[in-house]
Amino acid sequence: MTDVQVETGLLAGDQRMLIDGELQHTASGALFDVVHPGSEQVVGQATDGTVADMERAVGAARRAFDETDWSHNVEFRYHCLTQLYEALVRNKERIRRIVVTEVGCPVSMTGSQVDSPIEEVKHWAEYGRAFNYLEDTGVHETVMGQARHLIHYDPVGVVGAITPWNVPFYLNIAETVAPLMAGNTVVLKPAQWTPWSGTELGRIVAEETDIPAGVFNVVVSNANEVGAALSADPRVDMITFTGSTATGRAILAAGAPTVKKALMELGGKSAHIVCDDADFTACLPMAAMMACAMSGQSCILPSRILLPRSRYEEGLAILAATMENIPMGDPWQEGIMQGPQISETQRNKVLGLIRSGIDSGARVIIGGGTPENLPTGYYVQPTLLADVDPDSQVAQEEIFGPVLCVIPYDTDEDAIAIANNSIYGLSGEVSSADNDRALRIAQRLRTGSVTVNSKSFFGITSPFGGTKQSGLGRRNGDFGFKEYLEMKTIGQPV
Repeated sequence: MTDVQVETGLLAGDQRMLIDGELQHTASGALFDVVHPGSEQVVGQATDGTVADMERAVGAARRAFDETDWSHNVEFRYHCLTQLYEALVRNKERIRRIVVTEVGCPVSMTGSQVDSPIEEVKHWAEYGRAFNYLEDTGVHETVMGQARHLIHYDPVGVVGAITPWNVPFYLNIAETVAPLMAGNTVVLKPAQWTPWSGTELGRIVAEETDIPAGVFNVVVSNANEVGAALSADPRVDMITFTGSTATGRAILAAGAPTVKKALMELGGKSAHIVCDDADFTACLPMAAMMACAMSGQSCILPSRILLPRSRYEEGLAILAATMENIPMGDPWQEGIMQGPQISETQRNKVLGLIRSGIDSGARVIIGGGTPENLPTGYYVQPTLLADVDPDSQVAQEEIFGPVLCVIPYDTDEDAIAIANNSIYGLSGEVSSADNDRALRIAQRLRTGSVTVNSKSFFGITSPFGGTKQSGLGRRNGDFGFKEYLEMKTIGQPV
């Protein structure tokens, strides 16, 4: 990023929130800084919303759900979300600049952060239009004789969406568009480090679509209590959240008094089991690159690599050779794969976990610190740790950095036990020359999703979510759309 770009404000996003159809600042005029993690420079500001702002947004969403026809006018929803899709296409490059600025995501890696989520808007508009909201399940025997049973799908109501900073625009879309198309109204609370990915979406909704006032609201803030107010508000019927397991627990606790529905994608510590018959030259370079893409700031990242003891050093050598050559640097430069961590706080956390691994006996193969050639920006070297104790902190805690923990194993049973030794269960991976063997292992992993021989589980039509403390519910696919609906069973005469 050049000084000219910063000084001219070419990268700045919208400062304002969207509440009840109006783009606005908080009443006090307070702002908070947005910092580009690649330069450590303040590149703009966002309005610093308050609990009062959140309460107004929730009130607007409640009124829009209860008093307008948004919840039952499918064709109008389709019209509005088609408008949103077309507007996002027009604004795509501005959104791309915002994502690179806020997140530090390399511009060459923004396809999944910008292009894909825009296409998902079109998908959900079409899917929701075609969805059967009244399903006839046929004639059933009941205690009162035969009855025809219908299932009517109702929108849940007001949905509060709390999103993280690692893939902010993607998750702002993923956690708001499907619920909107299902007939809900939404209040979005973006992460404080990436407010513009939310405020820009709010601006586009307000200025370029017919979405009615109150149906979609965006409240940004640098204060944790604003998100907490959304979680606790009795007028909110459902919370959808992506982020840390610790925050997820707090959100569940806040919503418990009103028994809110919850959809949560939480932390992960996924394992990649590499079998002794696998093609190491095919699967391990990809594993190393995945660890560094998005600076390792991905919840589904297989950050534990389980190598057979019989080929352990061979595997380490391949991983090291790839990680040593990961293109890292200025996210505005074409061809860069790894950018900075989101903040100094996050960088320090990653470095602290690396040190804890070393203290517990792990061997540093490459990396382990900050790159000397990048003194400015929140960068961490691609780091490969060998001989990691499966019970150590670095093997159990989500790192969210470009760090691979390699653990040796002896048998398939041993590998499965190590992989399942975690409070998390978001994803996993298995590589083997024998697809049947890989499938048998995959079926025994206690995770929500598994990649087998590089064939990804992730897609807009397939359910995605976690088990154990990695989450509740599923996003994407028919399952994901129905998460934002309530099933009402109706019995009627045959």
